[in-house]
Amino acid sequence: MAHNVIAEAKRCLNCKNPLCRKGCPINTPIPLMISSFLNGDIRKAGQMLFDNNPLSAVCSIVCNHGNQCQGHCVRGIKGEPVEISTIENFISSNYLDSLELEKAEPNGIKVAVVGSGPAGITISIKMAQLGYDVTVFESKSEIGGVLRYGIPEFRLPKTIVDRYEVLMRKLGVKIKFNVTIGKAFGIEELFRDGFKAISIGTGVTWPISLNIKGETLGHVHYGVHFLEKPDVYHLGKSMVIIGAGNVAMDVARTALRRGVKDVKITVRSDVVSASKEEKEYAEIEGAQFIYNKTPVEITDKGVMFADTVCDENHRVISTSDKPELMEADTVMICISQRPSNLILTQTKGLETNERGLAKINEDGSTTRPGLFASGDVVRGAKTVVEAAETSKRVAFAMDAYLKSLPKE
Repeated sequence: MAHNVIAEAKRCLNCKNPLCRKGCPINTPIPLMISSFLNGDIRKAGQMLFDNNPLSAVCSIVCNHGNQCQGHCVRGIKGEPVEISTIENFISSNYLDSLELEKAEPNGIKVAVVGSGPAGITISIKMAQLGYDVTVFESKSEIGGVLRYGIPEFRLPKTIVDRYEVLMRKLGVKIKFNVTIGKAFGIEELFRDGFKAISIGTGVTWPISLNIKGETLGHVHYGVHFLEKPDVYHLGKSMVIIGAGNVAMDVARTALRRGVKDVKITVRSDVVSASKEEKEYAEIEGAQFIYNKTPVEITDKGVMFADTVCDENHRVISTSDKPELMEADTVMICISQRPSNLILTQTKGLETNERGLAKINEDGSTTRPGLFASGDVVRGAKTVVEAAETSKRVAFAMDAYLKSLPKE
């Protein structure tokens, strides 16, 4: 593998105007990273990646590289783009193995991070490096959020997530598991107990329902719940998936691996919303795609679908009035997710928008002083790299806010 990575790195043109970097949501210094690597300083290259994005080792695996860095590579205009993701993963993994992070002198200021998904991991690492006393509050028994409970093992090995917990603890981050903010205690109690700034990064873990007849039947499930613990589900031989985003692709591939023979992914319009790469993987592994179908009712035997017609912009413009049954042992709903409303509705002074997401200013601060938010709880279901990018900015905003407070 090392030889292939080196050969691939040598294909980089080191462009003066690197479009690959512009295509990266977190502006990874790709040519500089590759140059350092080829010059024999893999540690410097790894540090560049980590300083820019602590989740580089994860993003190099799960990002939609075809639409981002690699999709903008100049070499891809007339041939194959440089496999930036492969190079980044090799360097990042190597760096994590030998990582010894420097941190500022402890300043004694307590900071709370709610949630340990991509946003929480990024902010806790950055704030700990800046010398803050960081405590992470996680509702489950392991860190990772969507990285552990939403992305299948075959796409992202959980050993990578475990390495981040080791790293966080090395930095002095405290982690409180099985604590859901908004149940035993909330944001008010955190401020009461001396936390001077709080970051909310709880993601979007509640599925959006279809609101059609039959959705409560025993063979109907939500994709985000299934991915969290697929081994507890009895799926049968056939499955109909409603929705065609990346979650639907993960559900399909997981179901096929668990012995479901007939997996159909139904698409309301004539295009899928999942990335091209994830669609291709689902297709080649055996999932069938059925376009222009909208569910109108779920029965014990399957789903009643009506046909749709789309315009040139792939928007549904008409629906038939003669639905037909698509039989299935199991129905999976994968149309999107929304945030848990425990924190967002119980915290005084915290405003939300019409989608139930936290309202923030440009720097990530909310309408409640000292309270910040980042990741999917702000933007809805987005990508890991977008959560890392916003969270990095929020960490610096929290630092600026804390330094502006009068000294006690």
